[in-house]
Amino acid sequence: MSAAEQPPEALGPAAGDDARGAEPRPEPSREGRSKPSGLMDVLGVAAVLLDSEGKIVLWSPQAEELYGYTAEQALGEFAATVLVKEENWDWVIKTFAQVMETGQSWAGTFPIRCADGSTRLVELRNMRLMNDRGEFYALGLGTDSPKLRELERDVALSTRLISQSPIGVAILDTDLRYVTVNPALERMHGIPAKDHLGRHYREIMWPTSFEQAEIAMHRVLETGEPLVEGSTIVGRTPADPGHRHAWTISVYRLEDTQGHVLGVAELVIDVTQRYESGIEAGETRRRLALIADGSARIGSTLEVERTAWELADVTVPDFADVVSVDVLDSALNEHRPRTRAGPAFFRALAVKAAYPSDAARAADPPGELATYGADRLATQCVRSGLPILVSHADPDDLARMARDDRAAAMLARAGVHSYLAVPLIARGDTLGFLGLTRARDPRPFGEDDLAVAAELASRAAVCIDNARTHQSVRNAAVTLQRSLLPELPPQLPGLELAARYRPAQAAYEVGGDWYDVLPMERDRTALVVGDVMGSGIDAAATMGRLRTATAAYADLDLEPAQVLQHLDAITARLEQYIATCLYVAYDPHSGRCRMAGAGHLPPVLVPRDGRPRLLDLPTGTPLGVGGVPFENTAFRLAPGDHLVLYTDGLVESRGDPIDERLDVLLDLLDNVDATLEETCDRLLHGLRHPGAPDDVALLIARACAVPPEDR
Repeated sequence: MSAAEQPPEALGPAAGDDARGAEPRPEPSREGRSKPSGLMDVLGVAAVLLDSEGKIVLWSPQAEELYGYTAEQALGEFAATVLVKEENWDWVIKTFAQVMETGQSWAGTFPIRCADGSTRLVELRNMRLMNDRGEFYALGLGTDSPKLRELERDVALSTRLISQSPIGVAILDTDLRYVTVNPALERMHGIPAKDHLGRHYREIMWPTSFEQAEIAMHRVLETGEPLVEGSTIVGRTPADPGHRHAWTISVYRLEDTQGHVLGVAELVIDVTQRYESGIEAGETRRRLALIADGSARIGSTLEVERTAWELADVTVPDFADVVSVDVLDSALNEHRPRTRAGPAFFRALAVKAAYPSDAARAADPPGELATYGADRLATQCVRSGLPILVSHADPDDLARMARDDRAAAMLARAGVHSYLAVPLIARGDTLGFLGLTRARDPRPFGEDDLAVAAELASRAAVCIDNARTHQSVRNAAVTLQRSLLPELPPQLPGLELAARYRPAQAAYEVGGDWYDVLPMERDRTALVVGDVMGSGIDAAATMGRLRTATAAYADLDLEPAQVLQHLDAITARLEQYIATCLYVAYDPHSGRCRMAGAGHLPPVLVPRDGRPRLLDLPTGTPLGVGGVPFENTAFRLAPGDHLVLYTDGLVESRGDPIDERLDVLLDLLDNVDATLEETCDRLLHGLRHPGAPDDVALLIARACAVPPEDR
């Protein structure tokens, strides 16, 4: 039926109870009154009252706004002639009569003629009224039909969206008591919707993690500023008490069209999957950063203990609460055979804890020999070459983790709940294991943690093996070097002597520095220092060959320049080696010294009564270059004078100009009233840096008067 064909608004009175004689109702208390709703204002409901003849006797302002007629134009007129087109009069009058006779209301949509001549579809409700004198009237309520349909669609859409939305929705009043809960939120909470209604927000969401949400709701009520996807809340609900969930909550203040605050709307989105993915991504980034950090920090030196500590520093506290790096004693001691059965013997290289605890005290003290039975996890790890993961440790696991019952009890007191043992394997050889425990850190070790620990252990194992091999080679080179250096003669005519040799520090290989004191005919003495370029056993062996040759040429009573010439020829025949050298021949009877240098730093002369100075002599070219003659230089060494010969490892330093370092050498030798041994120690202490990358050979000679009987 079209709008025009639908029954018109009944313009007669509606049935109603006789209100005469009714007791007046008391005015509701302030607490019982609600604020006016704005919905009627949105609809703009017009009210028109007709008498029994159909004349307009009351006309509301809303009627004037909806129909366009003023009260002066409408009052006293027949409603049909004012509001209805002529072709609809018969039907309207008939319907009006039925309403007035029967008291049955009529409702529907009808085209109303407006004051400007246009037609407007109006949703009408007509009812009969009776006053206290028994007179009938007709009340017509109307509102714009398109606007009403739009509102109905909005309400239907909102209702359907809220009821079917996967987003949890709740309406709470100004006291934060639940008014409405949609099915999605009902499922999230695991509490029926009817059990929400009337209860306070925190009665339902009681965990402390929801305190901030309650505070946010009060703030939104007060300020009107919405909270859109606030911070993630993590907790558990009766819907799934065994698992942790994460939610984001949005809160909006609800107001009617008059601006009255009705409460808040809460929108809850379950972001558990996103939250867990974020945590997993963060864990992945943390693990990758840990591996990158380990790659940069582990193996910075060729020292076994230092490498172990670098591994410990990387893993604590970010990865584990306590870490120990234990190496098989047989891997450090070549003379101890490796056992395949029975107990295993370990030496802890490093133990580090994130905080003081019994778990750290239960670990093996660094450097001490520790015995682990065949049933212990450490023993099984190194003998199988496979990592051992204990995600959740029970008392039996703790007993197998510890070396003895006392250590197991300490692990239990510390609250150790998870454990990793990863073998240190390099070049197919198991050197020891990396032990990791967690106590305060609630996270259990998992497969991803095992992969990270294995990566760190693999790198550390190679570095430890390199350091172990280097240490063995270095020890051999130092032994060779020291065996080739001379023992100073107990007494030489006219000379007192002191010497030192210091190899390069552990991170570097031994070089080819040497010194020598060679007795010659007629009470003369040859003083020699030299430095073979390069390092390792080959450099030490080359140094030995040059030292032997130097002693042979000294016996021939050759001039210093001639000795260097022969040494140059020998060095040139060696493969890829050059050397610097300083040769001094001293005659105690005359005090005369003859000296020649081959690319070596000048010696220091310390007069008995004067300022130390560097002797000026031709630098010469290093031995092995070939084809360049050497020159002799003569000077006197009086009784009480000191002559200081040294290699470049004493004064050269990265970042410091050589001239400044030589000035420091002269300052240390100025006004020294000490024995030669004390002077040697003073120079080494004042000039040599910890971790110096080069050897040092130092020889100090002091001239003495020759007794008359020895002249």
